[in-house]
Amino acid sequence: MGTRRKGDEMDIWPKEKRSKVMSRILAKNTKPERSVRRILTDLGYRYRLHAKTLPGKPDIILSRYNAAIFVHGCFWHLHKDCRDGTVPKTRKTYWQTKLLKNRERDIQHLRELKKQGWKVLRLWECEIEKKPEWVKDRLYSFLHDA
Repeated sequence: MGTRRKGDEMDIWPKEKRSKVMSRILAKNTKPERSVRRILTDLGYRYRLHAKTLPGKPDIILSRYNAAIFVHGCFWHLHKDCRDGTVPKTRKTYWQTKLLKNRERDIQHLRELKKQGWKVLRLWECEIEKKPEWVKDRLYSFLHDA
């Protein structure tokens, strides 16, 4: 069934299946990101996507408000106090290293953007799925609070 990797527990899928599953994970235009864009559009905001010139390539940019929004997956960015923001039990060392690097890189990008004068908002996948009205209010407040 699964393949054993040195020092790790058994994976539930063979290497080929795991590779196929992982390759289908999107970095852009995810369902949570599309949901946030829909909310912004419904509120009448204009935005740009994935600004390559800014640190971290924010998912959404509202230049008029000098605002950058990141839509983070709870697993990939280790969302604290979320059931999905945990390190897997299989290949623990590998995943812990990878996910902690993601978190450190996120913090560095936030600092760089703030130094450049951008307001930055991070929204989490679980918030977007479970509390869309809260996200709508949060976006409005973020864009209009000084």
